[in-house]
Amino acid sequence: MSTETKHVETKITVADPTALGVFGLAMVTFVASTQKLGWTSGVSALVPWALFLGALAQVIAGIFDFKKNNYFGATVLTAYGLFWFSVAMSWAITLGWLGPEFKAAFSSVQLGWGFLGYFIFSLFIMIASFETNKVFAAILVLINVLLLSLALTAFQVIDLHAVAGWSEFAISILGFYAAGAFFLNNFFGRTILPLGAPLGLIKKGPANVKVINNRRPA
Repeated sequence: MSTETKHVETKITVADPTALGVFGLAMVTFVASTQKLGWTSGVSALVPWALFLGALAQVIAGIFDFKKNNYFGATVLTAYGLFWFSVAMSWAITLGWLGPEFKAAFSSVQLGWGFLGYFIFSLFIMIASFETNKVFAAILVLINVLLLSLALTAFQVIDLHAVAGWSEFAISILGFYAAGAFFLNNFFGRTILPLGAPLGLIKKGPANVKVINNRRPA
């Protein structure tokens, strides 16, 4: 009597988290831009939005993108989620929530170096975004304008609060559109709201081929 062993493969399907992550970005930039543009004042009411929408929502979406092997989405959403955790903590320090010692020792110039570091990293993300869709490309261009404006303002080179505010507001509007597009397009299984084709400036290499020192293995 023969014994047969059957192997059953279970595949866990993870839903696309992009709409959630981009919505988190849209909401936090929408709220934060009002302070930079002078429509609201203070940052205490911004901290919850930065923590839960800008930070937590994007990090959660990024983690699920890692599970989906979505390299671009996972890196971008996680990186910017961690950015908003840092911004929220910085606001908390300036408000004295962590004590007077932290508030007294806070350096806006050090914060400016953080903005500059993210600006440098975002340049690489921007190049990659040109090969995703036009809406993402526009968002990344504006994110770089925002980060550079914040850095120069923090360094007291020039006051670009207004530029930072308007670029952040534009990011939120495009973000709302992108989040809605991803949600509706995935829900209906077809294009309801177009995001625009990739610019096609840089062609991707063959799938699963690692490039080391600019040479592909034979």
